[in-house]
Amino acid sequence: MAVRIITDSASDITPEDIEAAGSPALTVLPLSITFGSDTYADSVDLTHRRFYELLVECDDLPKTGQVNPYAFEGAIRKAREAEEDAVVITVSGKLSGTYESAVSAASGFDGGVYVVDSRNVCVGERVLVDYALRLVREGLTAADIATALEQVRDDIFVVGLLDTLEYLRRGGRVPAAAAAVGQLLSIKPVISVEDGEVVVLGKARGSKNGRNLLTQQIEKSGGIDFSMPIALGYAGLDDVLLRKYIEDSRGIWEANVCADDLPVYSVGATIGTHVGPGAIALAFFKKSA
Repeated sequence: MAVRIITDSASDITPEDIEAAGSPALTVLPLSITFGSDTYADSVDLTHRRFYELLVECDDLPKTGQVNPYAFEGAIRKAREAEEDAVVITVSGKLSGTYESAVSAASGFDGGVYVVDSRNVCVGERVLVDYALRLVREGLTAADIATALEQVRDDIFVVGLLDTLEYLRRGGRVPAAAAAVGQLLSIKPVISVEDGEVVVLGKARGSKNGRNLLTQQIEKSGGIDFSMPIALGYAGLDDVLLRKYIEDSRGIWEANVCADDLPVYSVGATIGTHVGPGAIALAFFKKSA
């Protein structure tokens, strides 16, 4: 039976990405993004670019809302009516109630539906979806795809570099005094996702040291498995800082892939709300020990 992959917009996969990929068997359900009294469907009626414009313009941070069970039920039902089995891949259950929504929706169907918690977000969730689509092309069943995803999801390594502490401060995740000192000293936090939660791996003083720390964390992880999906992301209106990092760290890529061929995507609202413009991120599968 044919297989459809269903995911959420916390993966930052946009309609344009799906079209550019040749419209694979992929459905992306939007989280909701609320600025003041205005609520948008992520990547549907609020593009990533417009999101960052509003983020800078508005005094208060937006609120993100999970995908509800009804949306999952509709997508799953559509797949089943098309005689497709469904593999649902969600943002980490520790970061959003979206996973529970998917489980709730799947319970209403008599087989043919498999729900996988990515234990990740943003580009980390994205590479798991990319791997799932590869397995669909290879002809695996939905059950085998779900099993394979659960076997490799903990091999995903995500690392990001923040350009500012301002949005962590505005979100209450960093005290105002610490953010002020951090801005004065040009502190650049390096973050990751561990066990489904966002963690701080370290802090560097200045952008150059921040990029160096990012590379150190990649090397510390054991390195990149270039036979598996990889994704780089940038938060904001342009990818200048990410392109600078790619150039500075070309030793990581040049033996395996041309820098111009690296898959670069914009980071959406789910993470962008908290890291703000200027952040960069990388997700990959770690080399086997």
